[in-house]
Amino acid sequence: MPRILLLSNGHGEDLSGSLIAKKLVNSGFSVEALPIVGKGIHYEKEKIKIIGNTKEFSTGGIGYNSFKGRLNEIFGGEIIYLLKRLYLTYKIRKKYNYFFVVGDIVPIFFAWVCKKDFFTYLVAYSSHYEGKLKLPWPSKFFLISKKAKSIYTRDFLTANDLTFQLKKKVSFLGNPFMDKFFFRDKELKKSEFSIGLFPGSRFPEILNNFVLILEVLEALSSLSYLQKIQFNFAIVNSLSSSKIREIFKNRKWVYLEKINENNLLIFQYKSLKVNVYWNNFDEILLQSKCCISMAGTAAEQATGLGKPVIQIEGKGPQFTKSFAEAQRRLLGKYVFCASNYKNKNDQINQTINLIIKVIYLIKLNKKFLIACNENAKKRLGANKACIKMVDDMNFVIKND
Repeated sequence: MPRILLLSNGHGEDLSGSLIAKKLVNSGFSVEALPIVGKGIHYEKEKIKIIGNTKEFSTGGIGYNSFKGRLNEIFGGEIIYLLKRLYLTYKIRKKYNYFFVVGDIVPIFFAWVCKKDFFTYLVAYSSHYEGKLKLPWPSKFFLISKKAKSIYTRDFLTANDLTFQLKKKVSFLGNPFMDKFFFRDKELKKSEFSIGLFPGSRFPEILNNFVLILEVLEALSSLSYLQKIQFNFAIVNSLSSSKIREIFKNRKWVYLEKINENNLLIFQYKSLKVNVYWNNFDEILLQSKCCISMAGTAAEQATGLGKPVIQIEGKGPQFTKSFAEAQRRLLGKYVFCASNYKNKNDQINQTINLIIKVIYLIKLNKKFLIACNENAKKRLGANKACIKMVDDMNFVIKND
């Protein structure tokens, strides 16, 4: 079977890349991965060999960041690191029959420089942003070339748009980052009303996001009818339990207990309790009726599961006001956000009103969740994306 190199550009892209890689391996392909930014943790989880030494970008990689974030990329050595990854890719290119690139212009450029035939999943681009996709130069040149064997998009609108723009077939087969949830939905038992809290995954931005979500919860604590609602934080390992305890202590929260087998800490502020979990993201998302999010992929997955999302705009460098606004255009009207506020207190108060509104809609309006699920199919598609992509690759390779 052919040898495939997976190239991906970012944390969410690594997740999709690792799931595609796993399915390729199961289908008999020889697969290795070269994450352009980040440590490739998702590839490690799926036991996919990672090429070269990896580095975590302070901003999560070259992309949709604030101006400060872009300066951090330059002065933090990320541009030099990127060029080193390009050189490494070029050096090892002859080991592989095909590249599979996940993300945006960056891994596509890598494939073009290496003059390799490639398949691409354009998860970073969507026509939902502006109605028509404006590909960054010179993406169009790379994608219309014969080297681009198959192009997969993240939604139907983008597939139709690019098919027209490129004058070649572009397919929407679903989104790999959603596959793992559809197969586990039946495992869930009915639980009380819970809200997932997702502050993101990149350190140190996650610290500011975490505290901002806490400020919203503290303001919510005076509402007695929220006592029965379960609030669950999904935390990555980069934010340690000692740091979490320090933050809660400084904000006058009461530490209740630690449950080791569940990687769980429980805190209370007035009448409101919060559970803090590590390495339990999928379960929290599946159990949640809705989510409070300052993250990228988490909000997409929540939307794909038909769950309403309440955003809180942060300072970045990734989850900024502009990023949040773009995410709403991408995911549709069931992503809610307080975006016109005078100051921080006003932002928190408006966010509280949105949370209360969404809770009431979920509990009292049956048509609301039906509409959320219809939006999920439109924006993220059906399941088995990895299987469909690998089947398509097999067909293309056999006829190449």
